Amino acid sequence: MPAMSAQWQTLVSQKLYLATQLARFAQDAGDPDRPQGQFSVTDREALLQGAIELALRARRLLFRLVAQYHQQVRTVPTSVEALVELIADTPDAEQLVALVHTPGSWLDHLEQLETSQSEPPRPRKTVSEENIIAVSPAAGPDRSAESLLKSLAAMKSFMTDLSERHGEW
Repeated sequence: MPAMSAQWQTLVSQKLYLATQLARFAQDAGDPDRPQGQFSVTDREALLQGAIELALRARRLLFRLVAQYHQQVRTVPTSVEALVELIADTPDAEQLVALVHTPGSWLDHLEQLETSQSEPPRPRKTVSEENIIAVSPAAGPDRSAESLLKSLAAMKSFMTDLSERHGEW
């Protein structure tokens, strides 16, 4: 089991690293003073969405790693709720519940990003003299590269703490 968990942790680390690289590249792509600053808005959006998708994949793999730490080798939880149900009454379950209910936590942020990536964008109101008061910033999660990088770093820290608690890395 320890070798298997180490393999899953390596896979999660790989996805986090790749997501971080894409998010940094998306961040740099918007800077006109950098060589990557020549990217179009569509290119930057593709980089950001790719980073988000890799982060979501890393989260799902992390759920599987947590399940394995709790001897749930054959079960593949696809949501935080399923994982918490699977490992109920454990410190890891308590920590995951706290994270998902903490606004701004990495887990809350990824949950919001998953929802926003899975739905079509909401139509925006046009600005005119009659409705200028009704126009507001788009609601939804912070999709900036900076916020994604913070969530990725926090997720990596969570995984490191988790592996140290389970003594396997």
